[in-house]
Amino acid sequence: CHVLQESLLSSASGYSNYRGILNWCVVMLVLSNARLFLENIIKYGILVDPIQVVSLFLKDPYSWPAPCLIIVSNLFILTTLHVERRLAVGTISETTGWILHIFNLTCMLIFSSVTVLTVTSMTPVGGVFSLGIYTVLFLKLYSYQDANRWCREIRQAKAKRLTRSYSCPDVKQSNGSAVHSLVSYPGNLTHRDMYYFVFAPTLCYQLNFPRSPRIRKRFLIRRLFEMLFLMQLLVGLIQQWMVPSIQNSMKPFREMDFSRMVERLLKLAVPNHFIWLIFFYWFFHSSMNFVAELLQFGDREFYRDWWNSESVTYFWANWNIPVHKWCLRHFYKPMLKTGTNKLLAQTAVFLLSAFFHEYLISVPLKMFRLWAFIGMMAQ
Repeated sequence: CHVLQESLLSSASGYSNYRGILNWCVVMLVLSNARLFLENIIKYGILVDPIQVVSLFLKDPYSWPAPCLIIVSNLFILTTLHVERRLAVGTISETTGWILHIFNLTCMLIFSSVTVLTVTSMTPVGGVFSLGIYTVLFLKLYSYQDANRWCREIRQAKAKRLTRSYSCPDVKQSNGSAVHSLVSYPGNLTHRDMYYFVFAPTLCYQLNFPRSPRIRKRFLIRRLFEMLFLMQLLVGLIQQWMVPSIQNSMKPFREMDFSRMVERLLKLAVPNHFIWLIFFYWFFHSSMNFVAELLQFGDREFYRDWWNSESVTYFWANWNIPVHKWCLRHFYKPMLKTGTNKLLAQTAVFLLSAFFHEYLISVPLKMFRLWAFIGMMAQ
């Protein structure tokens, strides 16, 4: 009847199957948030208005500054390609090419930020969107010139073939699709190759990307449906849940009522958390997989299990793999090779990340408070 044994909830029992408790917590979470949602509807009515979102992008329907700014970015893309072509044939020196690249990349950031700050018809949302595009292009073009420089160094060393760091082996195609042939330097310096990289869901350039054998139409349609549905859900949650809570938070913050401020922040934390999770799935899974499927881009590791993070370092290394790979490949490891110690290199990576977070927040809002910068560096 009785044997020597521990209670299941004791750590010494070795028991680890808590799925029923997890399901129970999910049920309680759904019930509690359903009550909050019903309370919000009773108190404020239906506030969701998808048409209102258009005004966030367009202050003047006849002026589209954000799309125009994004179109102008082609000048910087083509400048990078032209400089690389001149370097490939040796008409300019490596030093001159490096100076031209740095000037081009610096002008990208300055031109975009000055435009957002000075054009009155530019909305904050349009500014964030266009500066986000410029930030991605900045990282892509830096990687492009870096990878091509490595190729020139290999060519000059009379290497017989490119290493895996710069060129991936071909993926055999099936179902009658055309085989993607490998390209070698400088045969990659074409408009087609450049713009494939610009639209590809990666920040790190290489001559031959792994390619999927075919475009799966059902997969593509599912991702498109997710994108459309989740975007509408995000808009609805922001308009119905976030905006009223933020408006109700103004008075406690003006009066510096500490207890009410904490209560308002805790109330905002729940919808903010939902919106962040939905945005993560919409961007890193649905949207990036949709683009990758269209371009037959084979590397779909856009994130890892950041939800199992036990440290800040693990979280930042796994929630945004494209940025993490870029930082390792083009910033962290090059610093280590120059003799920089790991702590200083890690600090420099966070400093760069903090700069771009502040760049994407302060410039569109025209509020230079350094909150995003301090938030990143404090970690």
